[in-house]
Amino acid sequence: MNEKQRLELSQVQTIDSVEKKDFSKYFETAYLPPSLKDAKKRGKEQVNYNDFGIPEDLLGMGNGRKFYIRTYGCQMNEHDTEVMAGIFMALGYEPTDSVQTADVVLLNTCAIRENAENKVFGEIGHLKPLKLQRPDLLIGVCGCMSQEESVVNKILEKHHFIDMIFGTHNIHRLPQILNEAYLSKEMVVEVWSKEGDVIENLPRARKGNVKGWVNIMYGCDKFCTYCIVPYTRGKERSRQPEDIIQEVRHLAAQGYKEITLLGQNVNAYGKDFMDLNYGLGELMDELRKIDIPRIRFTTSHPRDFDDRLIEVLAKGGNLLDHIHLPVQSGSTEILKLMARKYSREHYLELVRKIKVAIPNVSLTTDIIVGFPNETEEQFEETLSLYREVEFDSAYTFIYSPREGTPAASMEDNISMEVKKERLQRLNNLVNETSAKKLKEYEGQVVDVLVEGESKKNPDVIAGYTTKSKLVNFKAPKSAIGKIVKVKINKAKTWTLDGEMVEETVEVN
Repeated sequence: MNEKQRLELSQVQTIDSVEKKDFSKYFETAYLPPSLKDAKKRGKEQVNYNDFGIPEDLLGMGNGRKFYIRTYGCQMNEHDTEVMAGIFMALGYEPTDSVQTADVVLLNTCAIRENAENKVFGEIGHLKPLKLQRPDLLIGVCGCMSQEESVVNKILEKHHFIDMIFGTHNIHRLPQILNEAYLSKEMVVEVWSKEGDVIENLPRARKGNVKGWVNIMYGCDKFCTYCIVPYTRGKERSRQPEDIIQEVRHLAAQGYKEITLLGQNVNAYGKDFMDLNYGLGELMDELRKIDIPRIRFTTSHPRDFDDRLIEVLAKGGNLLDHIHLPVQSGSTEILKLMARKYSREHYLELVRKIKVAIPNVSLTTDIIVGFPNETEEQFEETLSLYREVEFDSAYTFIYSPREGTPAASMEDNISMEVKKERLQRLNNLVNETSAKKLKEYEGQVVDVLVEGESKKNPDVIAGYTTKSKLVNFKAPKSAIGKIVKVKINKAKTWTLDGEMVEETVEVN
């Protein structure tokens, strides 16, 4: 991308009805599709750190108006929604839980799998009658899908009633995008702006005051062949340690009991610093000294999980002994096709080191079945690795090609029948292992951070252990938001039932 294109792409683009019919011309001049060759040229360019601010002439824009955000996808999307809600409220908007009463509707989208995109386009179709009834309603599509050429193309060609499309790098410009949408009768498009910035002091409307997300870095440079994230989220760029530490201290002062550090590849934190030798291990070592009961992090990449981090996690305290460590496949050959940059042996050695340092560690993982060219023998290697590690649980997926990724050009030569059969066999093993692990909890007393009422029974409250096990039990509603001791009476496949034995636990 040359400097002229960067300048063009940093501006809000508006598309009139004529241009919508000839979108190819627009792509040539203003929109660049994902390019593995170009993206891999990313270097350690200087990251710019800027503070968020709302222009004075836009303050009060939302007075008397309401907003609604529907969120799809991962924890990072949840975090982005909290930021956008915070910006809306800073502009004077009020939240609503219904599209019927909203003046602005945003769909914060996920691009990780085709099914997620289908859901969004289904929702876009459902919103069209509402737009016809209320022409002044603003409807926007944001998030990861907005960074995909094919998605933007489809919206511009088939869904002219959409008012705004903006990408993951443009959230801090929401006030300007809204203003442009109000002033213009044309669709406002802002995508692929400069991805090297980190914006601090963004407002956040957090959900509750028990658990909080804290983003520590953005983007991913790993370029796994099946993954669209490096294109939709941009290059790896870390927040400054002092800004993260200040945010965690602020949450601790507000009484939060648990924080989760977020990053597309959280273990790569600090690797982009040009003048500072400071990684996730150093950050966690400082955060563990803050008076907050629980600290987690996600999502890890085995390639960047180093000895320093293991050493710090072994100190325990408020650093929890649950690690989510995606393996994706147990076959070195398939891992190579996935460009994961580690082997089966490397992964197992990492697990060994973690278990030696943290004997009671709980490990969970992600696994993809049916990747192109996966043989029955290679799938069996995944099953054997799962048995050897004895994961507590796993998120399992059938391979889904994503347009623009290298794997999408591979022949998808595994039939859906075989993919489903393999997924079923893997899930049987996952369920069997989970039930076995949970059975060991019967009779034990565990610390549970109570989050609220059970989704299935309002007379029952629910929360999570340090190892992220869901526990349901009867107790006074006053226990919500506290860490309590619960005796486990019954283990199920995925959850635990128990009874509270102590009102609260003091954590130092």
